Amino acid sequence: MNLRTRPNLANRAVSTHHSPAILGRRGSAALPFPGRAALPRRRSITPSSPPSPVLATRLLTILLLLAWISATLATAAAASLPRVRLDPHADHFTLEGTGAGFRPWGVNYDRDDDGRLLEDYWDKEWPKLEHDFAGMRALGANTVRLHLQTGKFLRSPTEPNRAALKQLDRLLRLAERTGLYVDLTGLGCYERKAVPEWYNRLDETARWEAQARFWRAVARVGSGHPGVFCYDLMNEPIVSGGPDEKDWTPGEFGGKCFVQRLTLDPAGLSPQTVAKAWVEKMVAAVRREDRRALITVGVIPWALTWPGAKPVFYSPEAGAKLDFVSVHFYPKAGEVPKALTALSTYAVGKPIVIEEMFPLTCSIPELDQFVDGSRPLARGWIGFYWGKSAAEYRADPDARDHRLIADWLDYFARKGPAMRP
Repeated sequence: MNLRTRPNLANRAVSTHHSPAILGRRGSAALPFPGRAALPRRRSITPSSPPSPVLATRLLTILLLLAWISATLATAAAASLPRVRLDPHADHFTLEGTGAGFRPWGVNYDRDDDGRLLEDYWDKEWPKLEHDFAGMRALGANTVRLHLQTGKFLRSPTEPNRAALKQLDRLLRLAERTGLYVDLTGLGCYERKAVPEWYNRLDETARWEAQARFWRAVARVGSGHPGVFCYDLMNEPIVSGGPDEKDWTPGEFGGKCFVQRLTLDPAGLSPQTVAKAWVEKMVAAVRREDRRALITVGVIPWALTWPGAKPVFYSPEAGAKLDFVSVHFYPKAGEVPKALTALSTYAVGKPIVIEEMFPLTCSIPELDQFVDGSRPLARGWIGFYWGKSAAEYRADPDARDHRLIADWLDYFARKGPAMRP
């Protein structure tokens, strides 16, 4: 259910993104002053007159020193974010080595305001990412949920995309410098056209193997970053299908596919059995590379559709190796009590994070009622941000949904101090 705003929100190009100006250097002419002509003439350095070995050595030393300073500052920025841990005696998060509690109050950064997924612009529009991350922090977010697409990180069933992994490392460093913890959600297949044909042709066994390779590659990068709050193994996986099923990503919404099947045919196995086998395989892949960051799975609360429905991925069988519960809620108008009742089915003795929320079909006061009502159970809340401020949305108040998004951003900023530790 990511990008769970109306279809036009997911696909509509709104206005162009305004990133901060990049200042260039300006040359300055030599200023005349008394006695200049009397100064001794200096030997100029031109292409026909290369610098002396001593000067070249000094320049190289300066460049190496600057590189060392830059690396040291980046390391210090990362080190300033202590790792998030589970409190061993309670159902909440703590910051390693500090004794302080931690409550995620963050945003999904699943796309930009023009509907483009992260990997579509993160190579060529880096200043935009810096602007957007600064915007999240200015809103009061302490966490950002990033959505990684399978086809962008795997070139084949066995070959990771090294360039994408390098860019992910760069993005994690940006998040740490900005003061944002990262929820890394993987294995996305949000756009059918971007899903490789080879991936959809794999049978279940081979598909799971490719997914495990994805997580090994991503976790290898993430292991070096204390700002990685968690790995979310897949957005809204489901266990359904039959002998004639061929579609791994059913239920397109607004041009995007947010739900993904783990199997096309359970072959008589229970959903809990299939979920257990898949979770254990993915967790093992992550833990081969990163033994410290937390692991979760973001799920649809089926108890909203079928009251009393029990969790599949957080059942005793399937959820044993998951560190905390992630669940996605979009309360309907007049049904906040129903949403809170559905949330209670996920009280399984682990921290609960409401990993997606937005006033899609309810008012902001009703969403606030849901947030407040969830506080006895939930230990974190993550909404949405698409790279523009409330003021920018209000500058075009006639555009569809802009007022709603602006009001949401204002609410998020206003509510933050009461929700963060």
